[in-house]
Amino acid sequence: MLETKGIPTHFIDTSAPNEMRVCRVEILPLEVVVRNIAAGSLCKQTGIALGTIVNPPLVEFYYKNDDLGDPLLTRDRLLLMKLATGEQVDQLETAAREINEILKEFFSQCGITLVDFKLEFGTDKHQNLLLADEISPDTCRLWDNSETDPDARVMDKDRFRRDLGSVESAYQQVLKRVLAQKV
Repeated sequence: MLETKGIPTHFIDTSAPNEMRVCRVEILPLEVVVRNIAAGSLCKQTGIALGTIVNPPLVEFYYKNDDLGDPLLTRDRLLLMKLATGEQVDQLETAAREINEILKEFFSQCGITLVDFKLEFGTDKHQNLLLADEISPDTCRLWDNSETDPDARVMDKDRFRRDLGSVESAYQQVLKRVLAQKV
């Protein structure tokens, strides 16, 4: 779906129901996080109340390094560490914002609010920047629009993180709603 909207990805095709072919990329050691609504670490680190609308959406960069705890990076630190070029950082932010708008609209049609999500990118042999990540309840925070109870609305990995139970059924509900849409 993202390719049809002009977002270049590493996806080529599905060779079997549980397999896909992708373009080889060199992954940038960054996670690009887009936040539409305050949740998770944004609330913990800033004191912003859970559920606060983030407008405009916040785009953050995290260094993918388990030994350092995947720290949040400023643009200047990212450039100092040579994790990406200035042009790539601009492209990452632009792509993340475009992907956000596409996904927000799509999930809204599914009766789901896209709270936040993370993306990873890589460069192909021609140094083109490509989205090289999955979009799933493991990489997104998704809330059921029909639920008002803060725990019942959770349709993502937070069901596991917060010991809310029914992780598999929440993921299946997301899948059912996504498949019901014409992608």
